[in-house]
Amino acid sequence: QVQLVESGGGLVQAGGSLRLSCAASGGTFSLYTMGWFRQAPGKERQCVAVIGWSGGLSYYADSAKGRFTISRDNAKSTVYLQMNSLKPEDTAVYYCARHSINLSWGTDKLDFTSWGQGTQVTVSS
Repeated sequence: QVQLVESGGGLVQAGGSLRLSCAASGGTFSLYTMGWFRQAPGKERQCVAVIGWSGGLSYYADSAKGRFTISRDNAKSTVYLQMNSLKPEDTAVYYCARHSINLSWGTDKLDFTSWGQGTQVTVSS
């Protein structure tokens, strides 16, 4: 059973940066596509960025392009989300998730069945 633990959230002013980390335990991390999702109050959970199992393939939501970077370190079983130029509309709980099937790609939240507990990101104006 995989466990995902996010860290790195917090309160930051608009224009600032944060780096989220997600440490995985259980399972073979290097075989799975990983993703970052976020959910703001009253809104559906949405995909922010996804990275393939080898790190060679990535996807960004339009809202994240040019500002966020997803990366992974398979030796450390950790996936990261570097967030720059943060905006108040980035305020949300950010979740790390693992794809349901090894060596498979997808960006829909329904493709991901293992989730972390989330970390709050608050961007003040």
